[in-house]
Amino acid sequence: MMAHGLTADGTAKAHLLEAFWKSRRRRAVADRFVVYSLVACAGLVLVPLFSILVHLLSQGAGAINWDFLTHLPKSVGEKGGGMANAILGTLVLLGIASGVGIPIGLGTGIYLSEYADRRFAQSIRFVSDVMNGIPSIVYGIFAYAVLVLPMKRFSAASGGIALGIMMIPIVTRTTEDFLRMVPSALREAALALGAPKWKMTLDVVLGSAKGGIVTGVMVALARVAGETAPLLFTAFGNRYWSFRLDQPIAALPLQIFAYAISPFEDWHRQAWAGALVLIAIVFVVNAVSNYFVSKQSTLYAKKR
Repeated sequence: MMAHGLTADGTAKAHLLEAFWKSRRRRAVADRFVVYSLVACAGLVLVPLFSILVHLLSQGAGAINWDFLTHLPKSVGEKGGGMANAILGTLVLLGIASGVGIPIGLGTGIYLSEYADRRFAQSIRFVSDVMNGIPSIVYGIFAYAVLVLPMKRFSAASGGIALGIMMIPIVTRTTEDFLRMVPSALREAALALGAPKWKMTLDVVLGSAKGGIVTGVMVALARVAGETAPLLFTAFGNRYWSFRLDQPIAALPLQIFAYAISPFEDWHRQAWAGALVLIAIVFVVNAVSNYFVSKQSTLYAKKR
């Protein structure tokens, strides 16, 4: 009886041990499957980006030279020329858009985070989310109706304002989100020391979240830098130097669009080159935002 009991007990333990190892192997296989699946997904995200970059480099790198960066476009059908006016026009439009979108978006984000009551804040957030989902061509039509028609002319100002309006919801939501991440203890400490709320907001809260806010602003700029549809209804384009805000102005997206649909092979090459320059501008904007974020992270680490 004892021998039979010991045998049964050993058999049960062997079965339990075998079941344990089978379960462990299944968990290990499932874990590896999930990890490899996530790695594959991350790789698939990079494939379109690298494919676009490689294609742009192969098609447009050869057309980028000093003349392309410093000269005006040639007449229709002529070879050579450049997109200097479009590059400058893009920077001008981004400057106008920043002057419109950053102050309004930043102020709205601060208000939603620090001053607005819950019900009103929810309404503003809903409106911001809706604005983020509106197609860019709708912004162009709105700017055309409100700015271009009353002025009776296309202009750089109307194009920059259209892009600035597109920036507002992005800057608003990112500003609010990063301000809400600032610990309440910092606010309470500043108020306990006798600082008024407005000074606490500007010095403590904004100072703590400035890295994230700069990132949100740069993302908004990168978002609007390549927009074409709003500029078709507002800036319209210009083949010459234009420094007046009440006159049409060139922009890289418009120039790329015009050259891409043309029948001239040289213009096609310049369209690819312009697209490569536009990607480079977006890359620089994102690199600047990453610099500010890393710099602030380093400052936080030193303070701790």
